[in-house]
Amino acid sequence: MTSLSKKPLFNQFISSLLLVLLLDLVFSSTASVSSVTSPFAYANSKVKLAEESKEAVVLLNWKLSLHNKSHSLWSSWVGTTPCNWVGINCDQSGSVTHLNLSSYGLIGTLHNLSFQSFPNLLSLDLSDNSLYGIIPSNICHLFKLSFLNLYDNQFTGRIPSEIGKLTSLNSIDLSQNHLSGHIPQEIGQLSSLRFFALALNNLIGVIPASLKNLSEVIILYLYENQLSGSIPQELGMLSSLTDLELFSNSLTGVIPASLGNLTNLFRIVVYDNQFSGSIPQELGMLSSLTDLALSINNLTGAIPASLGNLTKLTYLTFFNNKLSGPIPFEMNNVTQLKVFDLSDNQLTGHLPENVCLGGVLEIFNAEHNHFIGSIPKSIQNCSSLVRFLHEKNQLTGNIGECFGGVYPNLVYIDLSYNRFYGRISSGLGDLTQLHVLNLSSNKLDGEIPKEICKLTSLGPIPNTKAFCEAPIEAFRNNKGLCGNTTGLKACPSAISHNPHVKRGNKVMKIISTLLGIVLLIFIIIGITLYIRSRKMKTKIKLKEEEHQNMFAVWSYDGKMVYEKIIEATEDFDDKHIIGVGGHGIVYKAELSTGQVVAIKKLHSLSEDSVVNLKAFTSEICSLTEIRHHNIVKLHGFCSHPRHLLLVYQFLEGGSLEKILNNDELALEFDWVKRVNVVKGVASALSYMHHDCSSPIIHRDISSKNVLLDSEYESHVSDFGTARIMSSDTSYWTSFAGTFGYTAPEHAYTMEVSEKCDVYSFGVVALEVIIGRHPGDLISSFVSSSFSLSSHDVLLEDILDQRLAHPTNRVAEKVVLVAKIALACLHTSPQSRPTMQQVYQKLLNWKFPFTKPLRMITLRELIDLGNLNEAS
Repeated sequence: MTSLSKKPLFNQFISSLLLVLLLDLVFSSTASVSSVTSPFAYANSKVKLAEESKEAVVLLNWKLSLHNKSHSLWSSWVGTTPCNWVGINCDQSGSVTHLNLSSYGLIGTLHNLSFQSFPNLLSLDLSDNSLYGIIPSNICHLFKLSFLNLYDNQFTGRIPSEIGKLTSLNSIDLSQNHLSGHIPQEIGQLSSLRFFALALNNLIGVIPASLKNLSEVIILYLYENQLSGSIPQELGMLSSLTDLELFSNSLTGVIPASLGNLTNLFRIVVYDNQFSGSIPQELGMLSSLTDLALSINNLTGAIPASLGNLTKLTYLTFFNNKLSGPIPFEMNNVTQLKVFDLSDNQLTGHLPENVCLGGVLEIFNAEHNHFIGSIPKSIQNCSSLVRFLHEKNQLTGNIGECFGGVYPNLVYIDLSYNRFYGRISSGLGDLTQLHVLNLSSNKLDGEIPKEICKLTSLGPIPNTKAFCEAPIEAFRNNKGLCGNTTGLKACPSAISHNPHVKRGNKVMKIISTLLGIVLLIFIIIGITLYIRSRKMKTKIKLKEEEHQNMFAVWSYDGKMVYEKIIEATEDFDDKHIIGVGGHGIVYKAELSTGQVVAIKKLHSLSEDSVVNLKAFTSEICSLTEIRHHNIVKLHGFCSHPRHLLLVYQFLEGGSLEKILNNDELALEFDWVKRVNVVKGVASALSYMHHDCSSPIIHRDISSKNVLLDSEYESHVSDFGTARIMSSDTSYWTSFAGTFGYTAPEHAYTMEVSEKCDVYSFGVVALEVIIGRHPGDLISSFVSSSFSLSSHDVLLEDILDQRLAHPTNRVAEKVVLVAKIALACLHTSPQSRPTMQQVYQKLLNWKFPFTKPLRMITLRELIDLGNLNEAS
């Protein structure tokens, strides 16, 4: 080698040596030349130190760009060697290979994290933080990266196409962010990929056919985006795929038959899309399949017989489609099902006989179809059964023989609107966990059996949760059913149905007649003595006597409870008052039994009798029509010359108005609780408007009429002005409601529709997050003085300042509540969302912005428009 060729090498050595000397000055290194065997060895050690220090400088620079610089994590991030820092691992040469900072609550961007400085990085895990901004395109410099996890952050913008250069990637998870745009075609270049997750984002466009090149991929999660188009036939080439989840998108077309080639699949979850056509019979080739969810689509045709080959299925749902025809006989081979849901289709024929042969079925739902025949006998093997819903079919059979097994976990039975006959089985008394039982609109007869529980002077209806809390609708329209409760005919005297006893019927009739005459004489004498006794002890007027027994409380002796209420409230002493309303006063009553109830005492009939009696009957009619977790429970009522009483469940938390007006209580009412309260009210109103037989409009939704229990669960109360609508059109009536919560059209024109409740809900939702009634804010929306600068007020600045600002996912939910509330306050009723839309948005929430809370203005909340346009 010539001296000329050696010169660059010498220059390189000199440069390295100068860098070493510079680093000695910067980092005050204690190493000395004398401790190194030669200048070259010394230079090599210092060059290695320079590489480590360069990575350290980049990481420290990124740390300084983050918002939470005082995090305890950073206490270890000192010095020039990052290999000793928390969250970092290095190889033997001291180069960073793993950066794992998951779940440290980091807030900031990746702009200052220079990926070029980490040539040996193998894994990058920044999941479960609050990082935002875009994913930088220079991530493509991590050539050796095999593991990338940015799950559960707030990244926005597009997925950089440069990510396709990371051909060493085995796993990539970008789920639960706010990424938008299309899935890059370049993803198809990642031939080593085994785990691929882009779920819970705002991605649009089609699933790229280039994904066919991911021959090693095992898990593919694209669910809860806004993807459209059809499933590419090419996905049938992903021979290693075991888990395919595409649910909650806007995918169309048919489910491709090519999926039948994926013999390693154990999960196909594609519900909540717009798929049409029939279920491909090729799915029957997937012998490893355990979960098949095809619900909430537009699928037609019959269930293919080939699905009977899927003997490992444990989860099978078809609900909310347009399937028709009988369930194929081959489905009797599928005996390991835990969840089987066929509801809301047009299936016909018999239910599969072996549906619970394996004894593991937990949920069986076939409601709203055209099934005939009896309940499968294999149900008697299902001690695991939790929910059994078969309403609105044409099923038949003896009700007493349907449930002959032991069901310690069964909480829900609905067999209404069928053709079941016979007596209610006494075996139902063993269902100690039962919460809901509906047997209405069948052909049941006989008495509700006393064997179901130990009776405590309650009559033939047993004292269990399922019966005592069930409305009469649960038993209605069974002509032969009898019992001592409102809506059922009284049961005849107990006569043995044993055929051997019938031989002595003539003798028994004679004896019964004689005994009846004797008993009648005693009854007449007893009544006479009783009346005389009452006249001597009291001086109550005849009119009061006529009304004395008009108290009707479900599962209680009305007169007894009435007297207990008078005793508990000390004849309605003011010290027991817990609230005052437009139509009456609410008292807290602790009965001698220990039960605590709320008593709403309306003004006596002599005071504005028409108005109060109308409010009284309206509240009873409304609350006997509905039963919902977020609606206050009516135990009973009493009509008396002195009082009109409504007996409610007592809710310990008091009203929403009381909590927001009390600084101490408001501090305990944190953001998570507040969002849950708003969701609860929305759930109640959605139920009233859309799930009752006739829509019910509350007309007085306000913070004083939202009550909270000890767990801060919300309950809508005060149905005195409620109206049951005969149709879904609006109508006009006298003004009702609370000023400040009333929709403009009702205040000005007396027009009433469900959109009046929507408006009131919007006021309450805003009140919850800003901590006070939003009157000034609402007025500014419609005022001509609402300037452009007012639009630019930050949402953060109007939130309840008594609480620290919400962060992370909670902040996103608060923003969503604000967005929904403003949509509900639109001056045009037609432009407001329905409560069903509101509740669905709160239930399946998606953050409507691509920026953090501190940057969101009221202008942006208003400009988002209706809930269907932005989510």
